[in-house]
Amino acid sequence: MTDQPAATITAAEIAHSQQRWRHQRDYLNQHRHDLTLALDHLYPADCRVAGTLLMARPEWCPARPVPLADVALDWRPGPRDTPVDPVQPIGSERVRPLRDDGTRFGSYAEALAALRPPRLLANRTCYRLLAAHADAGDGAPGDGARLEFGVGQYFDLINVSEAVAHEAAARTLSQPEDPLSPGDLMLRAAVGDPLDLGRRSVTPGVCTLILRRDRDAGTAQMFLHWRDPARVAVNGGLYQVAPAGMFQPSDEADWNLVNDLGLWRAIAREVSEELLGTSEDYGSDRAPIDYEGWPFYAALTAARRAGTLRGYWLGLGADPLTLDVDLLTVLVFDAPFFDAEFGGLVAANDEGFLLQGPAGGEEKGLEFTAGNVERFTSIEAMQPAGAGVLALAWQHRDILLNG
Repeated sequence: MTDQPAATITAAEIAHSQQRWRHQRDYLNQHRHDLTLALDHLYPADCRVAGTLLMARPEWCPARPVPLADVALDWRPGPRDTPVDPVQPIGSERVRPLRDDGTRFGSYAEALAALRPPRLLANRTCYRLLAAHADAGDGAPGDGARLEFGVGQYFDLINVSEAVAHEAAARTLSQPEDPLSPGDLMLRAAVGDPLDLGRRSVTPGVCTLILRRDRDAGTAQMFLHWRDPARVAVNGGLYQVAPAGMFQPSDEADWNLVNDLGLWRAIAREVSEELLGTSEDYGSDRAPIDYEGWPFYAALTAARRAGTLRGYWLGLGADPLTLDVDLLTVLVFDAPFFDAEFGGLVAANDEGFLLQGPAGGEEKGLEFTAGNVERFTSIEAMQPAGAGVLALAWQHRDILLNG
C-alpha cells in the first residue's frame, strides 16, 4: 500500500479512513471468539494446551502444577526506552488510518487512543518475558521452573497484538466468505512464530483461577469475569478467569521494578483490585510497597504458610488471535479463610463484572464441575488463556484440591 501525499488527501478520504477503522475495530470487539476460531487452522494442532485454543511450546507447561514459591524469576534489566518491536511497521499501515492532517497514525496504540479510546489505556512499564522453562532442572517435574524478565512497555503489546487482531477482522469484513490465509495477513506473517519470544517484545499477563474449596461439602467454586469492551483495550467481550492483568510494576518509579517483580505480589494486588474493588494506587510513586506491612497481603501470606491457601503455576501460552502471552496460575482457598477475607466481594469492577451462580445468593462464583469447565472451555466465548488455565486446573484437580 502506497500512501499519497498528505496535502492531496481530501477531508472525505480522511473521514472514510477513520470510519472504516472504527467499523473494523467494533467488529473485532464483537467477534473476537469467532475470529480466534477462524485463525485456528493457521497454527499446528500439537501446540495446543489441554485441548483448548491456547498455544504453547512443550517447555512452557510443567507436567504437574508447580507451587508458586518454586518458580524462579530472573531479572535482566535494560533501558526503558528499548525500541518497540521492529516488526510493527511491516504491513501495519493497513490498520493505521489517517489522522485529521492526512498523515497516517504512527502506531496502532495512537489510533486506538484517538478513535476508539477504552476507559483504561496507558503506556505503563511492564515486565517483558525473555525466556521460560517449566522444567529447567534434573529433578522431579516442575523442579527448576524458571522465568526470565526484562523491561517492556504496554504499548509494545497493543501495537502488535491488537494490530494483528484488527488485521484479521478487516480481512474478514472485506472477504467474509473466504477463509483467512497467511498471504492475506501481512502483519501476522511479519511477526512470524508466535511462540518465539525473541521475535517481539512479549509483555505477558497473569491470569489466575481462584478456587474456593469447601472440604466439608466436597465442592469448589470458581470465579470468572466478563470483560467489558468499552472499558478495556484488549480481549473485550470475552469471559476470563478473575483476576487477570498485565504483569507490571505498581507504578513508574524505578524502585518498583525489582520490588514488585514476583508472581505472588502481582497476584495479590490483582486479587485485591478485581475481587474487592480496591484502588490501584499503592502510593508507590513515593515509596516502594511495604508488602509485609499490607494487612491483606500479610493475611494471604500467613494462609499460605498455614496451608489454607495454596498457589500454583501451570505454565504459559499464547492467544491465536492477538498472540498475547499469559502466565497461568491458580489459587486454592479453603472456604472458611476465603469467606473471612472476601466478605466484600464485588459484583463488578473497572474491567467488567464477575459471574454469579444460578441461585444468585450470597455465594458468588460458579461450581467447579465438569459441566461448567466444558461450557467455558468449549462453548462460551472465553479468552484462550482463561480456557487453558481452566482446562489444566480440571486436569490437575486432584492435586489442586487435595494438596
